[in-house]
Amino acid sequence: MFIRAYLRASTKEQDAARAKADLQRFVDERGLRIAASYVENESGASLQRPELFRLLSDCQPGDALLVEQVDRLSRLNAADWEKLKAEIAANRVRVVALDLPTSHQLIQPGADEFSARMLDAINGMMLDMLAAIARKDYEDRRRRQAQGIQKAKAAGAYRGRPEDTERNAALMDMLKRGQTWASIVKATGVSTSTLSRLAKRIKEEDMGARPRP
Repeated sequence: MFIRAYLRASTKEQDAARAKADLQRFVDERGLRIAASYVENESGASLQRPELFRLLSDCQPGDALLVEQVDRLSRLNAADWEKLKAEIAANRVRVVALDLPTSHQLIQPGADEFSARMLDAINGMMLDMLAAIARKDYEDRRRRQAQGIQKAKAAGAYRGRPEDTERNAALMDMLKRGQTWASIVKATGVSTSTLSRLAKRIKEEDMGARPRP
């Protein structure tokens, strides 16, 4: 069994180093080791997470997917969570989360078949519950944010998030020079959604700069 650590931060400002240290401490205490780590900056509410699916494709049956918290794995809606669970089940991967104690025994060797099946069943139910809680927390925060924006707009105080013009100019320069999205994400930690928005802006600027016939 290989243990593969998944570290997700929804924005580049969130540093995965602390979570990585916690995961390393967890396996060290059990005399185990992490075979590989997969880090990405994408929202847990989206299935568009290439590093997570690269992890799953690298797994062999019985490997463990190790996360700090279940919400690092999923803030998905019910339909997308079912899709992700199906992918995990198809690869016969065991999900182990530091905030899910029932999952910890899944990486301990020597369990008999009956105990292993019972643990899988219990862990599956707890995963569903924590994934649902993570989704509700995500939706609640989004709703409060939207309410705050509406209130600020009504008061004439809303200006939106200021753009990081210096950062975006550098990213656009990298795109214009033909660097791949993967290399930019790896070098800067920026999300692919940001690159998509900037690539669209470059295209619009190019079209606007063309002389009219």
